[in-house]
Amino acid sequence: MIQFQFRIDVFGEVRNLIGAYEPLILADVIKELRGLARGMGREGSAARSALSLVERCTRVESGIPEGSVDEKIVDYARRKGCMVMTNDRALRNTLLSYSIPVITLKQRKKLEILRR
Repeated sequence: MIQFQFRIDVFGEVRNLIGAYEPLILADVIKELRGLARGMGREGSAARSALSLVERCTRVESGIPEGSVDEKIVDYARRKGCMVMTNDRALRNTLLSYSIPVITLKQRKKLEILRR
C-alpha cells in the first residue's frame, strides 16, 4: 500500500535498490487486502489501490494452513530466502530478528533495505 499512501513507484524503487527481481505476493496477503479494501477511509482506499497492483506480482501459496498472515510471511521468507517489503513495524522487527532483509519506507520519500 506504500505506493499509494506515499506516491512512490515501489516496483521501480525496488529495482533501483536490488536490480532485477521477481515480485511475489502470498495468496493470504491478497485475501487480507480484500478484507481491508471493504473498509472506508485511507486504509480501505490504499488497499483497493494495492489490489490493482497484484497482477504485477507472482501469486504464491504460503505452504502453511494455520497462523496469521504475518506468521505466514515470516515462514515463507525464512524457507525461501526472500526479502520482504513492509512498512509494518511489528512485522519488520520480527523479520529482522530472523535476519531476513526488509525493504521499508524511509522518511516517507524513498525505500531502504534494513538488515540485521
